[in-house]
Amino acid sequence: MPRLAAIDVGSNAIRLAIASVDDKGKLDLIHTSREPVRLGADVFANREISNRRLVEAMDAFLKFRKLINKEKAKSIRAVGTSALREASNRDYVIDQIVKASEIKVEPISGDEEARLVHLAVTSKIQLKRKAALLIDVGGGSVEVSIASQREIIATESFATGAVRLLQMLEQKKRGDQVFRRLVRSYLNVEDTRLKKELGRQRVSVCIATGGNVEALGDLGVQICGRKSNTSLTAGDLDTILARLESRSYEERLRKFRLRPDRADVIIPAAIVLQNIAQHARIGRILIPRVGVKDGILIDMAYGSREVEDSYRYPQVISSAQLLGRKFDYEAPHSMTVARIALELFEATRKLHRLGVKERGLLEVAGLLHDVGYYVGMTDHHKHSYYLIKASPIMGLSEMQREVVATIVRYHSRALPKPSHKEFEELSVGQRSIVNRLGPILRLAEALDREHAGKVKRLRVRVGAGKVRLRLVGRGGLLLERWAVARNSAWFEKTYKTKVVVEP
Repeated sequence: MPRLAAIDVGSNAIRLAIASVDDKGKLDLIHTSREPVRLGADVFANREISNRRLVEAMDAFLKFRKLINKEKAKSIRAVGTSALREASNRDYVIDQIVKASEIKVEPISGDEEARLVHLAVTSKIQLKRKAALLIDVGGGSVEVSIASQREIIATESFATGAVRLLQMLEQKKRGDQVFRRLVRSYLNVEDTRLKKELGRQRVSVCIATGGNVEALGDLGVQICGRKSNTSLTAGDLDTILARLESRSYEERLRKFRLRPDRADVIIPAAIVLQNIAQHARIGRILIPRVGVKDGILIDMAYGSREVEDSYRYPQVISSAQLLGRKFDYEAPHSMTVARIALELFEATRKLHRLGVKERGLLEVAGLLHDVGYYVGMTDHHKHSYYLIKASPIMGLSEMQREVVATIVRYHSRALPKPSHKEFEELSVGQRSIVNRLGPILRLAEALDREHAGKVKRLRVRVGAGKVRLRLVGRGGLLLERWAVARNSAWFEKTYKTKVVVEP
């Protein structure tokens, strides 16, 4: 069975997980390792990773490389969360790690971090029809998401990770009690945002993840006498926090057997979790003891099965629609264009020879092609490009989002030219996808020229040198026929075929 390796470069530690995967995608965990490299201590204080921390990180990756080679893992994915993505010298750090270990680290957004945690959580806990509140308490940030089994409904990243709080407030500290008051005061600033994100959303279950959360689960057994470390009540959390706050750092090390790099950050982490639990009126917190590295392995396991990752599809579309609503998109028109684009895609498969992944990119482009109107009517296609490129879409990589943005850039007005920076910055493969999907979106937009949803269905016949369209809908559809004639040049050039609208 093939073996996979996942590395999570966090703000408080760097973690490795190695697993084998069978032909059904089932994972079997073989090895886990953790190296206490606190990158966040540098980044949250000085905005860059020091040479000392870089050497520690390189040593950790060298150890991981030896383990990966020993276990014969062929596929590796390493991701960096808030500390790495915020470091001003991150490119240099990534280059040095590559030179030392031949492992490339990919900085990921808070949304991607939330998606990976969601994958890990739903592999352990079946949410079914439940709405769950997911709280991922990291060293640099806290991701708060509302999710179902299949998708994340909404997510927000808060800069209130335990290491960040410790680092930001450390110099102001005048004894532990003052420090704890400062942590709570800082969190009060975030309360308004948190209340807005939670709104009146009712959740059935609360699930928390992160190393500090797992340590709190262990303390639930030790302090509260719980039989399992996989859940806590709000009362348990209050009791644990009170006991932790009554002890010094040295006493926490000795009394509760906490690691040195856990004993200092566990109090701010507990306060953060307590703060969110109080706002959400949560009585019980589940602790599945999974994290980013587990989500990476699951993500890789789908790809190892040599099937196209349609499992991401509902999440991608949901995230795109959420983004569209954020920019006040015209939902009926956008959904009509997306629907028509997919009809054209399916009917012309033997021309474009693209698969499920590209189909998803086309649907997202159809949904978001007009979000640029949020900025202004003039050059709205260019505004759409910039908004999409700058806005995370959960389930899409940065490169996929660039493809979507560029497809949208050319849904009206000029066609791609060598002088267009947006197009030329794409790789050869990305330009090929834009050149095959862009003409389809352009035709789909033409077929809802009046934004009235008049075209209800398409009948498409692909023959020798011709693509024949028969429009089924309301009225004579004269404007739509005219718009197709005006916007078919790119399709005809790309596919070397004539577009004909039949009477």
